[in-house]
Amino acid sequence: MKWSRNHIYTLKEAPGDAEIPSHKLMVRAGLIKKVAPGIYTYGNLGLRAIRKFENILRDELNKRGSVEVLMPMVQPRELWEETNRWTEMGAGLLKFQNRNEHYFCLGATHEEVITDYVRHDIKSYRDLPRALYQIQTKYRDEIRPRFGLMRWREFIMKDAYSFDEDQPAALKTYEIFYEAYRAIFNRLGLDYRIVQADAGNIGGSQTHEFQLLAAAGEDALLVSDTTDFAANVEVCPAIDAEPIVSNESEKVLEKFETLKQRTIQDLAKFTGVEAKFLVKSLFFSSNDGTNPKDKSVKPIAVLLRGSDELNPIKLKNLLGLTNPPPMLTDQEVRELTGASPGSCGPVGLKCPIYMDHGVQGLKNWIVGANEDDFHLKNVNPGRDFQVTKVADLRLAREGDKCPESNGRLKAYRGIEVGHVFYLGTKYSKMMNANYLDKGGKSLPLEMGCYGIGVTRTVQASIEQSHDGDGIIWPKAIAPYQVHICLLDPADAKVSGFAERLYEELTAKGFEPFMDDRDERPGVKFKDADLLGFPLRVVVGGKGLDNNQIEVVERRTKTQHKVSATEVMTTIEKLWPQIK
Repeated sequence: MKWSRNHIYTLKEAPGDAEIPSHKLMVRAGLIKKVAPGIYTYGNLGLRAIRKFENILRDELNKRGSVEVLMPMVQPRELWEETNRWTEMGAGLLKFQNRNEHYFCLGATHEEVITDYVRHDIKSYRDLPRALYQIQTKYRDEIRPRFGLMRWREFIMKDAYSFDEDQPAALKTYEIFYEAYRAIFNRLGLDYRIVQADAGNIGGSQTHEFQLLAAAGEDALLVSDTTDFAANVEVCPAIDAEPIVSNESEKVLEKFETLKQRTIQDLAKFTGVEAKFLVKSLFFSSNDGTNPKDKSVKPIAVLLRGSDELNPIKLKNLLGLTNPPPMLTDQEVRELTGASPGSCGPVGLKCPIYMDHGVQGLKNWIVGANEDDFHLKNVNPGRDFQVTKVADLRLAREGDKCPESNGRLKAYRGIEVGHVFYLGTKYSKMMNANYLDKGGKSLPLEMGCYGIGVTRTVQASIEQSHDGDGIIWPKAIAPYQVHICLLDPADAKVSGFAERLYEELTAKGFEPFMDDRDERPGVKFKDADLLGFPLRVVVGGKGLDNNQIEVVERRTKTQHKVSATEVMTTIEKLWPQIK
């Protein structure tokens, strides 16, 4: 491809709404152009990278027996109502009516559609196993789309679904997809981690995320410094490296005045007791809003050390909810406790009380007295109030103990690009997707779900692989492979050499791109760095006269000055070493 025949318009500056490096570079390089918030047009270069990644996906999945299908983006309400997700998915599911006043949604995910697709065909164990996948446009009505293709409304995703007889077979299929994903991301040559994760609205009892490491990543990851353990902070077990265990005997309960001491920091300063030895009380409703007809408040209390932070995903999972429980309003807290937030505690509460493991080692707590501007000291569970359940509820952090060793956890930022779920029978039971086993018994299909954000991965690769001058494409998805900078297009000798090199590269299976514009060399070099194809060949009159052609590796910026006859062999020699 030649620049003069393509539709490429680069920018010197990124628009003001581009916040992270990859978003800025994709806009500046013309890979994407904004149509509306969270909705973009893909330019030719962006689309080529996307299609190359899609081909990697197809190659790795097809060789493992998966079959490609294509499901509709527009889906009827009735299917989503079978699983209750018409309401559970909340405002992120874009709903609309057609001219016949029938309700539909734009597909945010396809569990309902694929289950409906197979339940009419799979009748017997002889029809199993099955693994189907698609590469499709999805739409999620993000409240605040940002970061370009990272968190936007319309995007391309590869989603696959497996169907098996029983759990052992389903978990075997899960492992097949797990290994397929490893192969896929290994082919990109990027730094990634496989981490334990939360299933969210998809559901399922086993799940892993594939995270590309990047400073601008939205996900917080914790990785062991001694083992392969890695987890999203949402689900990472919180284990104190040095647990606090008090040997004090229980003291007499006392109430004392704490005028205007509303926060843990205020209380620590007022009492001279470190925050990690204080206990804070948080209040939530166990009604997570999935049933819009149920407006009731179902209060619960959660006890944490003053220095710790609640993990809402752990609380959601402990309570068996679909979504994290909402915090009570100040008025609801007053109705429950009789006091304003900051003066509340567990003594005398008439609601379930959940306590984090980290609080267990403390004795003679200081907590709110459920009376404004008063606290209690020497409070102890069992004697002064009853705990409903003790659980791991705090947010894990760097320095915590590794769950698998005596090592420590290190913090990273990551971009989730892939997710594998073992769903079990969550959808098949609700949608009556059954089969007859060898004994003639009707059983629900065991399912798995496996997603990769195609457009997100392309941007994530740029977020991880760029420098101050522009993109550094992984060669597996580089839109073009060799960038020919033709410096003197009006010179027949120079342009003739560039054309012959272009044709030779094409004949040998390379994908060359020639900048044949009538522009200054400096402009062409700047754009070459911005576009970031793996190799650059500089062809100009001065170089040809001196029989010295420059071949540049984009990632390292290493320059190879070779004779005109050595250009092709140099490219062939360098190419296998390019990441």
